[in-house]
Amino acid sequence: MTEESTTGEKEFKVSGGELLGRFRDLVHQGNVRHIIIQNEKGRTLLEVPLTLGVVGVALIPAYAAVAAIAALVAKCNIIVLNTEDE
Repeated sequence: MTEESTTGEKEFKVSGGELLGRFRDLVHQGNVRHIIIQNEKGRTLLEVPLTLGVVGVALIPAYAAVAAIAALVAKCNIIVLNTEDE
């Protein structure tokens, strides 16, 4: 029996005020490997690759960037790439 992993992609539409909270929730899920934040027009504002070894201190710059983006945009999209083991 072999283990295969597939990559799933989810997209969330959030307001600027919800962005940081949603970002934190996604990071704490554990199975997320990449988060992309885009504006309403689809332009990428931030890409954050996540690995299994990433801890809270390493994410402080990412949290600061997400907070700055949240202050500047009214609405944005969060695209989440995660790995699901089957």
